[in-house]
Amino acid sequence: MTPPTGEQYVLAAHGYRAVVTQGCGALRALSFEGRALVDGFAEDAMPAGGRGQLLVPWPNRIRDGRYEFAGTTHQLALSEPKRGNASHGLVRWASWTLAESAANRVVLSYFLPAQTGYPWALALRTTYALDGEGLTVTQEATNLASTAAPYASGAHPYLLAGPGPCDGWELELPAATRLVTDDDRLLPAGREAGDAFRVPSPIGGSVLNHAYGDLDRDADGRATVLLRAGESGVALWVDDRHRWLQVYTGDDTPTPRVSVAVEPMTAPPDAFNSGDDLVVLAPGETFAASWGIRAL
Repeated sequence: MTPPTGEQYVLAAHGYRAVVTQGCGALRALSFEGRALVDGFAEDAMPAGGRGQLLVPWPNRIRDGRYEFAGTTHQLALSEPKRGNASHGLVRWASWTLAESAANRVVLSYFLPAQTGYPWALALRTTYALDGEGLTVTQEATNLASTAAPYASGAHPYLLAGPGPCDGWELELPAATRLVTDDDRLLPAGREAGDAFRVPSPIGGSVLNHAYGDLDRDADGRATVLLRAGESGVALWVDDRHRWLQVYTGDDTPTPRVSVAVEPMTAPPDAFNSGDDLVVLAPGETFAASWGIRAL
């Protein structure tokens, strides 16, 4: 019997173990010395709620699935019909090809064909690698078309600091700005100070489903989110090409508040319309962005 996500690629190094799937190119599991760091999905299950999936060529939502680029209006399928949005890109359910593999590393590739609503072909490449610092994920895209293409990338890991629910965990989120969204469609409606968790603070009853920007960074340009549950914890870092982080306590999922999704994003929701931090890929140009997870 073939698992719903096809081949399962197991990586191990320095006490870390990860499972990456052919279908969805997803991070199905990640642990350190036997302790789960992500809330993934079973081998015999489909990923629910975006768990571990890659979000390309846009993360989050596009209003009405419609946008204008270079003077032409494009219409995408409404993959979030209840809210009338195109959500989380075009590769969430794609079958990726194994390009390289080693005990601690796997490289997956995918040819994204031009299609209705996104008439540009992309060559995609995603690398998952383990070392003593944990997991590093690098997402690359090359524009194969003869004209410039709009692009953004993201991913959807759910983090586990320890036993749930997340109400008892402490969150440190190095962001100065929070994107305000409307309640019905979760689309941008403004910005406000988003520094409630800029110093470590209990999550408590906070319902989180927001994009955060203006990230505090270290000397290497990295921004790091920390989640702690007593003596255990987990960290997610992003490089300087990731300008945004979506933080989601999963309150409208079948398993609310058992984990916290911290989603790396190179652009905020509806960037195909706002243009905020949107990458414009010239013909033949490659864009790469990295993020990672480690145990605390």
